[in-house]
Amino acid sequence: MNFRKIVFLGLILSTSLYSISQQKEVRYLSGTDNKHTIDWDFFCTGGRNSGHWTKIPVPSHWEQQGFGSYNYGRDYKTYGKNARFADEKGLYKYSFNVPATWKNKKVFIVFEGSMTDTDVKINGKSAGKVHQGAFYRFKYDISDKLNFGSKNLLEATVSKMSADASVNNAERLADYWVFGGIFRPVYIEAVPKEYIDYIAIDARADGSFAMQAFVKGIASNKTVVADIIDAKGKNVVTVSSKINANDSLVELRTKITNPLKWTSETPNLYKVIVSLKNGISTGYQLSEKFGFRTIEVRKGDGIYINGVQIKMKGVNRHVWWPETGRCVSPEIDLADVQLIREMNMNAVRCSHYPPDVSFLNYCDSLGLYVLDELAGWQKFYSSSAGEPLVKELVIRDLNHPSIILWDNGNEGGTNKELDDDFYKWDFSKRTVIHPHHRPGNAVNGIDCNHYEDYYSSQKILNDSLIYMPTEFLHAQDDGGAAAGMSDFWELHWSAKKSGGGFIWALVDEGIVRTDHNNTIDANGLNANDGIVGAHREKEGSFFALREIFSPIKIGMKELPANFPGTIDLENRFHFTNLSQCSFQWALVNYKKPFDALTGYTVEKRGTASSPSIAPTAKGNLNLALPTDYKNYDALILAAFDPFKKEIYKWTWKIKSNEAVLGGILTMNDSTTAFTETDTTYILRGGENSVTLSRKTGMLLGTKNTSMDNLSFRTGPVLVQGTANLTGSRHYQEGNSNIVEFTYDGNMKYTRWKMFGSGWISLEYEYQLNGSYPFAGISFNYPENFVLGAKWLGKGPYRQWKNRWAGTPVNVWEKLYNNTHTGYYPLVYPEFKGYYGDITWMEVNTVEGRFYVASKDTGLYVRLFDFYGLSGARPFPELPVGNISFLDCIPAMGTKLALNISSNTSALGPQSEPTKINGPVKRTLYFYFGLPKTTNSKEQYSRPAIDNVF
Repeated sequence: MNFRKIVFLGLILSTSLYSISQQKEVRYLSGTDNKHTIDWDFFCTGGRNSGHWTKIPVPSHWEQQGFGSYNYGRDYKTYGKNARFADEKGLYKYSFNVPATWKNKKVFIVFEGSMTDTDVKINGKSAGKVHQGAFYRFKYDISDKLNFGSKNLLEATVSKMSADASVNNAERLADYWVFGGIFRPVYIEAVPKEYIDYIAIDARADGSFAMQAFVKGIASNKTVVADIIDAKGKNVVTVSSKINANDSLVELRTKITNPLKWTSETPNLYKVIVSLKNGISTGYQLSEKFGFRTIEVRKGDGIYINGVQIKMKGVNRHVWWPETGRCVSPEIDLADVQLIREMNMNAVRCSHYPPDVSFLNYCDSLGLYVLDELAGWQKFYSSSAGEPLVKELVIRDLNHPSIILWDNGNEGGTNKELDDDFYKWDFSKRTVIHPHHRPGNAVNGIDCNHYEDYYSSQKILNDSLIYMPTEFLHAQDDGGAAAGMSDFWELHWSAKKSGGGFIWALVDEGIVRTDHNNTIDANGLNANDGIVGAHREKEGSFFALREIFSPIKIGMKELPANFPGTIDLENRFHFTNLSQCSFQWALVNYKKPFDALTGYTVEKRGTASSPSIAPTAKGNLNLALPTDYKNYDALILAAFDPFKKEIYKWTWKIKSNEAVLGGILTMNDSTTAFTETDTTYILRGGENSVTLSRKTGMLLGTKNTSMDNLSFRTGPVLVQGTANLTGSRHYQEGNSNIVEFTYDGNMKYTRWKMFGSGWISLEYEYQLNGSYPFAGISFNYPENFVLGAKWLGKGPYRQWKNRWAGTPVNVWEKLYNNTHTGYYPLVYPEFKGYYGDITWMEVNTVEGRFYVASKDTGLYVRLFDFYGLSGARPFPELPVGNISFLDCIPAMGTKLALNISSNTSALGPQSEPTKINGPVKRTLYFYFGLPKTTNSKEQYSRPAIDNVF
């Protein structure tokens, strides 16, 4: 290799004069993405629609076009040693024209990705060696095989299973769907005989700029000129170097003053325009975007960007769309980057292979730190197979400033002999890491061990290595992800040697099965482990993570009684002063149960002056609220980043539950009635009556004179401990009739009180001593009668004890659904679950409506039977009954495939069962039916007898 190195050439601040130049000419033979395809001739050798020539859109997976057979990568495990993967081949043909003007140029055919072995012919002649490896860009020089100015024939034979077993081991024996086909674009490109093949950039935070230009075909002396252009189009500096005939590499260096640095918070990009010149004539020109930033892995300390220690708030991302598999589009790539950013994350791991280039472009421009990964799920490429793939990976991606680290495989899929190949091809010498699921596999000072619990993570963080789990809190079903993350993130944020971590995973890999009537299949429980569904349906963890990862940390959970109007803030940005952010507040009143609309009404709003709080420092925000702020139901505060994107919106109740219920609970002192039989007590008030069992103390039924009977009954049942009825009595307080039951055991008493308005209260007391997943009382109601619910409380997603974030108090309404998180069909938010901080709830049924309210704080309502983690024994255990009124709820665990981790205490303090030592007293208020809210007449003639039910 002839190598000419220019150590430093002075700054040229004047704008360069560009002459007419040749640039790479590109013509697509395929479409550009999963929405824009071109039909090629196609022959499938096995499975569906095989044995005949037809058409197929390219790019695509042939399974998604009705050809061949499906395999999930763990089929080898599921079905054992006698199972075999489908190994059909796809034969492609496509005729294309090449311009006559390309005759004296170098012409290449480029494949962005093809699964898995690809044998290419042009006009019947081999283009070159069969390419082995699915996720990598490869190309052939076909200049001597083309008919210029006329038709040419491309033939490609794509083998789904590689002839190299190590390629199958690395790419296809994996916990994800495996496909066949040309799934990324194919194009031809033309360059002049003398050209620049590619450039490699190393631009540092201090403004130093180094670039290698790999030149080809240099026949005589030339000059390589690099113009650095800022985001406004201004030429910042020009640097050049002379090269001689037969040179293949030139290195240029310069330095600019005060560059705008690239970070995830400040994704400042520059462009370098590189020209190959003969005197003043430009023969060839290319351009590339880059960023000035310095990456340091300081062993025993942390990961630094531009001299600042950073923590990765990351997620693993598969390239995925349910209709088209791993054949996607820039729109999908953009949407995923925006989803990750919306969760206030700053990092993504490209698991378990390199993504499309457009995804990396969006990470560059919108700001995400990237771990770019060589495939190798739990087995690795041989050195002979892996070396060319590392080269293809690095050369394609090396100038993306977003890429912070290289991943050499995953969980045992690491061929350590390939580590030095990354450094060989990466001019900026990024650190290589080994993502792993077993201890003892740290490399280069970084331990990436997967799925440690809170306490083992704490131990590792107190050891000598940087700890950055590249997978943790596995998000299968409704577990992991945000469940337990609040404790995990506080642990990592506070630990000096933490590099942050990456949740598994962003997206459920549900595929539209063209062999099963387009049903979405996540391979049972294997691939439904995303924070969002396959079509990006947001689960509860999505919103919880948005609050947990907020770079503005607010610890205040409730407004203090003497709230001074200032809020303590912690700035968890790494590079942004909070003076660059903005804050807006609002005073709101919540909608009422009988209002047609939900949510709140904004009564007053204002802005708060942004305080100057340095990154990682603490301070306070003065809201300057009006003096009458206590007259409103709630305070809302929204924070916006320097780009005016909402960071998060916090809500605090101002009024007590009793004050909010002032216009809802009508406790008029009109007359109530009481009757009894040998077996029952009956309380009547307004239009309502309830019947109670003298034998059990249970509610037997309800009646509202304006509607049908409601089947709400069989309670209160104590969900922890015993309740042995010892006696009952009836008495009056004013015009209210009361029935009281007393008990031995953990339940002490229940007291039903009827008001003249038809509202009835249930006061109860129980006593426990120990730790409990849940505690309170339950009733029963037929689930299949339910239409929906509306409530004032946390929502709209259900909560777990260790996943309460992201569910602000508001008036929410949901129709009934029977969604099991991660299993299709998906309707989010799930209807069934635990809901906290309930002030009132309306349950809407085919029998009518009923209401429950609480003046006390801390009420959870459990709606019906559900579970968070599926298994032989679903988790967590549910209370008895199916509508519960609780004082604590269970934490959620995690799950890996078939294995449920039900010991939630291992996930940290918030995941421990609730300790109750002493008496618990609460009063609930019920109204069975729809209260009368108008004196207007009905607009119809009601049937005398309605026999529908």
